[in-house]
Amino acid sequence: MRRPGALRLNAALATLAVAAATGVVLTMPEASAAVTGSATGYATQNGGTTGGAGGQTVRATTGTAIHTALCGRASSSTPITIEVEGTINHGNTAKVSGDSCNTAAGVIELKQISNVTIVGVGSGAVFDQLGIHIRQSSNIIIQNVTVKNVKKSGSPTSNGGDAISMESDVRNVWVDHTTLEASGGESEGYDGLFDMKDNTQYVTLSYSTLRNSGRGGLIGSSESDVSNGYVTFHHNLYENLDSRAPLLRGGIAHIYNNYYVKLKESGINSRAGARAKVDNNYFKDSKDVLGTFYTDAAGYWQVSGNTFDNVTWSAPGSDNKPAGPNPTSNTTVSIPYSYKLDGASCVPGIVAETAGANKGLKVSDGNCSPQTPTPTPDPTDPTPDPTDPTPDPTDPTPPSGTNLSIGAGADGSSKASGSSYGNVRDGDMSTFWSPAGSTGSISVKWGTATSVSKINIREASGSTGSIGSWRVINGDTGAVLASGSGAGVIAIPKTSSKKLTFEITSSTGTPKVAEFETYAG
Repeated sequence: MRRPGALRLNAALATLAVAAATGVVLTMPEASAAVTGSATGYATQNGGTTGGAGGQTVRATTGTAIHTALCGRASSSTPITIEVEGTINHGNTAKVSGDSCNTAAGVIELKQISNVTIVGVGSGAVFDQLGIHIRQSSNIIIQNVTVKNVKKSGSPTSNGGDAISMESDVRNVWVDHTTLEASGGESEGYDGLFDMKDNTQYVTLSYSTLRNSGRGGLIGSSESDVSNGYVTFHHNLYENLDSRAPLLRGGIAHIYNNYYVKLKESGINSRAGARAKVDNNYFKDSKDVLGTFYTDAAGYWQVSGNTFDNVTWSAPGSDNKPAGPNPTSNTTVSIPYSYKLDGASCVPGIVAETAGANKGLKVSDGNCSPQTPTPTPDPTDPTPDPTDPTPDPTDPTPPSGTNLSIGAGADGSSKASGSSYGNVRDGDMSTFWSPAGSTGSISVKWGTATSVSKINIREASGSTGSIGSWRVINGDTGAVLASGSGAGVIAIPKTSSKKLTFEITSSTGTPKVAEFETYAG
């Protein structure tokens, strides 16, 4: 996705102030490359879906930080991209208030807002027993995240039991490369994985995995809720579901190049006047994969190029009208956007390589070959970003004042033989800490919260230039305070914390940190 060049100074400084106070942090420009590709399917219609393109990019490691980022915007429509890393759960997701948001505890609430991207980065983003709720909102992108085990009964509950839900006048949502899963059906407390209700339109679900649930998802909450539609489902894996893959009540859906395996009761359930264009999908080891089920309110379908591999079909009845055993079209559906169809025979393979979170955001080229999209670079911007918290890491001038690391504690990841954590806060350049491999982390810690705004990472003699990319992390909250490459002086938003971590994410040779100095100003 594209990001802007220079930001307006006053808005940027305001955002940085919010970041410093909450643990939501402004990322380096290159980090925006995590958001990859462009919307497809019906999400390209009605003006298109661009999410937070053109706005600020922030990093969040808690649900509260996600809400804080939304609430820190200038308005409810100010574009923002929120890069998420780590596990988001009930324990770290609180309600945050503000004029630009309407959030709630225990759920990621995208309510009465627009122009937002949530994308998983780094080691991955997992929303554990915590759903994502989109309500009265528009232009939303959710990419590269896992949402699992969201319950509507039992404990804890979230989002009505839906992994991702949309309701009440929602427009233009693109959900891409996600993994949505449960650990059972309604009797175990779970509901749908991907639901749309009450006038939700222009949605695409692509390259995602939906599995291990009683219900895949629906369009329309009842036979009278038929104002939803214009939804595209492509290159998704539906695995080990009872039904609703999806359930369609009214509206139009385009369903192509999906892989369905182990659907136990029914699959695409078109009813209440819904019309589905069903192209080049692969159905395997499943029952009643297409038709109108559990109602006498008929739905319709146009079929072409599908493969039915070990699919069984029920006998028709008044409330049960399977399309098979030899499905034929009973309507026509005109599709307003361009798309490329993979042959059904290669769908299991291409979906296995591309669908779900943490698959490298790979997509199909329409010829059964997975491709890694090239992120769109930022436009060339000769004007420095005035909010960039990280100065030139090669700056040879150390900060002034007292080195707060002297006498502090230290810990970290596994250390190389002969080195010690304490060597980084002893004021002695002849001693050092090294990770056990080419990457690792070292922390400085205090007994009480200490205010720090500058760090100086000093490499031991003979290892200068070994440190490649790195991140500075608030050890209390998990928030990423800065990222970059090379040792030297690092400015961070002024942070009061009991622990700061310097994480080396790449290196050449053997990195050796002689001193991890910290300064108040």
